[in-house]
Amino acid sequence: MKIEINKVVSVTYSLEVNTDGAEKQHIETAGKDHPLTFLFGSGGLIPAFEENLFGKSIGDGFAFSIDPENGYGVYDPNDLVELPMDLFKVDGVIDMEMIRVGNMIPMSDPQGSRLDGKVMAVTAESVQMDFNHPLAGHHLHFSGEVIEVRDASAEELAHGHAHTGHNGH
Repeated sequence: MKIEINKVVSVTYSLEVNTDGAEKQHIETAGKDHPLTFLFGSGGLIPAFEENLFGKSIGDGFAFSIDPENGYGVYDPNDLVELPMDLFKVDGVIDMEMIRVGNMIPMSDPQGSRLDGKVMAVTAESVQMDFNHPLAGHHLHFSGEVIEVRDASAEELAHGHAHTGHNGH
């Protein structure tokens, strides 16, 4: 059976990333004990990732790279913003542990959409937040193996994701 739309796919992989000219850095591995399992074509993964797996079968290996434009986007300096310290008050108090440099903080834009931001700097008056995806601007390098391809159940198709316990949710 080949990977195509509405098939449940399980893959092992290793992900390395780098920015232009930089050395590759290992980010994560999904092994046979905890593979990435997903409903192909459901929109849950980077389209270029799925495009590189289309047509493969169980046992097929893969190795491909995805540039930033087709991955998590280019780094946008406009997504690095200064927010007033008062914005972080909850019941009149600021949790200084929460706004430590390096922490990821879930926030909302004016329309109520969730945004995850990384604290980059803290001053008495403001917090500098980076709302770029952590892998924005990085070239993604995947290598791995297809370990399962099967028809999706009616329930999986209705829900738009695989029901296995090891999916990417």
